[in-house]
Amino acid sequence: MADFKTHISVSTMAGVAYGSVGYVTETMPVPSCIIAGALCSVAGMLPDLDSDNSTPVREMLSFGAAVVPMLLLSRLQALNLSNEEMVCIGLGCYLAIRVGLGEILGRFTVHRGMFHSIPALILAFLAAFVMCHNGTTEVRLFKAGGVAIGFFSHLLLDEIWAVKWGVLGPRTKKSFGTALKMFGEDGVANTACYALVLLVGMLAYQDLTHPMDPRTVVEKPEGTFIERISSAFQDEIPR
Repeated sequence: MADFKTHISVSTMAGVAYGSVGYVTETMPVPSCIIAGALCSVAGMLPDLDSDNSTPVREMLSFGAAVVPMLLLSRLQALNLSNEEMVCIGLGCYLAIRVGLGEILGRFTVHRGMFHSIPALILAFLAAFVMCHNGTTEVRLFKAGGVAIGFFSHLLLDEIWAVKWGVLGPRTKKSFGTALKMFGEDGVANTACYALVLLVGMLAYQDLTHPMDPRTVVEKPEGTFIERISSAFQDEIPR
């Protein structure tokens, strides 16, 4: 399979090209082009979160713990939370990703499992759309598209590297077909992956059908901090 440097190099080049297209065609703001390109670059490492190699896992968890709270900033601001409340949530996200997610990945994932699959690609796209709450629907889809392209570049490289060329022509390795798949061998992992796709898909659908106008002033809701967070979460789930 392709190594870490190959994956990050290809996804970075794809990110530069993707962001440049948005800029040259003048369809996207410059900051959005930069963010989409950066997300594409980093997404090239996402499938290796199930890797036994600690390098991509450590890098991705550190990056995610730092960036996810920033991507959620506009969504938290829409709730009219105080700066202290947003800092508390950001700290909670950091610990949940850096420590909690790392522990879960170490215990319950296997390399070339459902992280290397088409459903995982769809999940990454939907999650990016939900997290990139700022901007128009088109801008959010553009950023999420960057994640999908970076993720796909990793899967495609793994399949290409699974073909070995010799004197008698190409022959496939055992790993061929394990990246671009719809289902893995573990039924529990399959169920969990598709359940996450469904859940995050519902949140994305809610955002698509009820987009927030960034110019709208949100009235400060009544109730405690916990009650406001609970109410906001319930509003995200379509009935």
